[in-house]
Amino acid sequence: MILDLPDTSTAAIARKIEQLHEQRGEAALGRVLTLLICTDPDGLEQALTTANDASREHPCRVIAIITHADDDASEATLDAQIRFGADAGAGEIIVLRPHDGLVRHLDTLVIPLLVPDAPVVAWWPGRAPENPSADPVGVMSRSRITDACHAPNPEASFTALRAHYAPEDVDMAWTRLTTWRALLVSMLEQPPHLPIKSVRVTGQTHYLPLELLGSWLALRLDVPVRIERSDDVKAVTGVYFERENGVLSIERKTEHHAVINQPGESEQTVSMPVRTLGDCLSEELRRLDPDEIYGDVIRNGWGLVDHE
Repeated sequence: MILDLPDTSTAAIARKIEQLHEQRGEAALGRVLTLLICTDPDGLEQALTTANDASREHPCRVIAIITHADDDASEATLDAQIRFGADAGAGEIIVLRPHDGLVRHLDTLVIPLLVPDAPVVAWWPGRAPENPSADPVGVMSRSRITDACHAPNPEASFTALRAHYAPEDVDMAWTRLTTWRALLVSMLEQPPHLPIKSVRVTGQTHYLPLELLGSWLALRLDVPVRIERSDDVKAVTGVYFERENGVLSIERKTEHHAVINQPGESEQTVSMPVRTLGDCLSEELRRLDPDEIYGDVIRNGWGLVDHE
C-alpha cells in the first residue's frame, strides 16, 4: 500500500499512520528502532529496497528524507508518502520531501514521527555531511552510518569524516571488510605462530576499504604494510604476510571464494561471498554501540600507511 500526502504536515502524517495501524489491527510497538535515511531522489528507491531487506531482521520505522532535490518551490511545504505492507518490509516507510526553508529544519519534521522509546539510527547512503554529529538528523541519532564509497568524491568525503569523527560514527567502507578481517584473524591464529615481518595488500585503486584494511593491519600487527593498487581489479584481491618460512596469503579468486596458501601445505579454498549493501546495513543495525576498533583505525592506524 502506498499513500501520497501532498502539501501536508507531520501531524497529519502521524494521524494517518495511527489510523492505518488501527485498521490493520497492529501497533508500532514492535519496531526496534527508527531508521532515518537522508538521500536524493536518484538514490531513494535503492536505499528503501536495502532498508526493506534489513527491516526483516530488525523491524523498524523507516523515515526517508529527500535532502538534495532539485527544488523550484518558493514556499515551505511538505510532500509525503506512506508505504505499508508489502511495500514496506517489516515496518512502515515514510518518505518526506521538504521544500524551501523546511530543508533547514529536518529535526523538527522528524521528531513527531519517531517511534517512542526506540533508538534512532541515521544513514546517509550517498552524500553525507562533513560532520554528521553536528547535523540536525545526526544529533538525534544513537548511531550514524555513512557510505563514503558512494559519495560524489569518496576521498574528500572520507577525509572530512575522519576529521570530524565521533564515537557514534561508522562508515560502510569499514563494514565491507568484516569477512576479510574475520578470515585474516582466523589465519593468523593457526600454527605455526611465526613473527610477521611485513604485509602486502592488493586491490582496486581509489577503494576506501582497501585503504582501511591496510591501516587496520598496520595498527594491529605493528609491521610495515604496503598497499598495491590496480585499475584492472575490483575491491580487495589479496593479503600477503611475509614470515621467515615464506609467504602466508589469501587471495580472492571469484566473487564467492578465496584461496589460502601456507608454505608447505596444500592450498585451502574458503567461502568469501561479496557483501551486499543489505548485509552491511543489517550488521550496523545489529550493533548500535560505538565501533571502537573502527575509531582506533581511522585515528591511529590511517597514518601508518601511505595512501594515494
